[in-house]
Amino acid sequence: MLIQSKKVWIADQFIAAQIEINDGKITEILPYGSKPADKDYGDLRIVPGFMDIHCHGAFGFDTNDANEEGLRNWTKNIVTEGVTSFLATTITQSVEVLTGAVANVAKVMENGYEGAEILGIHFEGPYLDMVYKGAQPEQYIVKPTIEQFKHYQEAAKGHIKYITMATETDEDFALTRYLTENGVVVSIGHSAATYDQAVMAYAHGARSMTHVYNGMTPFKHRDNGLVGAAYRLRTMYGEIICDGNHSTPAALNNYFMSKGPDYGIMVSDALMAKGSPAGSKYIFGGNEIIIYEDGSAHLTSTGGLAGSTLRLNQGLRILVEEAMIPFNYAINACTINPARCLGLDDHKGAIGVGYDADMVVLEKDYSVAQTYCRGEAQL
Repeated sequence: MLIQSKKVWIADQFIAAQIEINDGKITEILPYGSKPADKDYGDLRIVPGFMDIHCHGAFGFDTNDANEEGLRNWTKNIVTEGVTSFLATTITQSVEVLTGAVANVAKVMENGYEGAEILGIHFEGPYLDMVYKGAQPEQYIVKPTIEQFKHYQEAAKGHIKYITMATETDEDFALTRYLTENGVVVSIGHSAATYDQAVMAYAHGARSMTHVYNGMTPFKHRDNGLVGAAYRLRTMYGEIICDGNHSTPAALNNYFMSKGPDYGIMVSDALMAKGSPAGSKYIFGGNEIIIYEDGSAHLTSTGGLAGSTLRLNQGLRILVEEAMIPFNYAINACTINPARCLGLDDHKGAIGVGYDADMVVLEKDYSVAQTYCRGEAQL
């Protein structure tokens, strides 16, 4: 198959090009018009497929539900926002619930599904701080141990690829070291760590931060906190929820312009409520959540933010049009940066020969005209 556009995102710029696809891979890049194309997208932008490494669910399904068909429905429909791959994300719960959740993801990955690719599992909790727990149920928060994590990874058949934890609760950084040695990305989040403790966690292998600004110690000019570490640690990745609610456009600009183009990661932190109308109520981690008119999700008990319903194509629009981030910073944040964070950047996150044919065709208003998952048109 051969598709083309006058605006294909390659090497940090838009060029007029043709993309040849065979067996799910990009096998050739040619100048626009070199051969008869199967599909000509004209002036529409073709960019790499979006990768969401922190999303709990959508369309009435939550990863913790451990429901095969719910997960398959999610993978099939998340392509409408341009997502071509993602990490199914858990929330703190009982051992029984989390064991079932990760086993369900592994089962679906092995038995097959349609749509966006499940890259593995983002294990958010239960090794979190009580003060910065957010919407995570405190009764299930526990101290990190290698032994317990091994239980979860065995149930997941090795598919836990990324973990959010309060590294300051990890005695002697034992689990942080173990995870790093075994190829699991450690992300500091829902954490009361000081700036100095964050630097020490980095020294022991932590390489990301979970939803920067949210669920962490704030920046003060004499007490820099985790937000200060997110700014200062140049090669520390940092997720950030780009819905304009969890962080204002000005805060998004501050973060990305400090971080640069290569280490910021856009995430949705989307809940099962994504795809549901305002006023919908759901149970998330044992807590009741309600969706506001602006799409944000809040605890009904306190009104506190509890995740989002963000679509990544709209996150891209918010970054570029409202936060005024350079386009390459914004597109990198949902493509090559998460791919590099997970060690997948040799075949995902960019448009180039040898890469998976994961691509999104964007309208001028950032709506999705077409999504290709491993070369297959989804819409």
